[in-house]
Amino acid sequence: MLRYTLMRLGIFAGCFLALWGLVYLEVLPRGLGDSNLLWVLVLSIVVSAPLSFVLLRKVRDEASAEVVAKVDRAKGRLAANRSQEDAL
Repeated sequence: MLRYTLMRLGIFAGCFLALWGLVYLEVLPRGLGDSNLLWVLVLSIVVSAPLSFVLLRKVRDEASAEVVAKVDRAKGRLAANRSQEDAL
């Protein structure tokens, strides 16, 4: 899960830097007034979300399988604990 999160942050950082460069070179419009940073952040989120959805599909599926396995083990332990009798 940590690997997926770090990869997702990396894609976001890459998009942020690329878009910041495009705004700096005036290929993309600047934000209104002092909102330039906010404009680039929002645009980076919008661009990086579909990219990470497509590019990190395999990693996301692996992380999901790990989470499902951990939940199943926890459910098994809980069921085993419920089936035990209390000793007096």
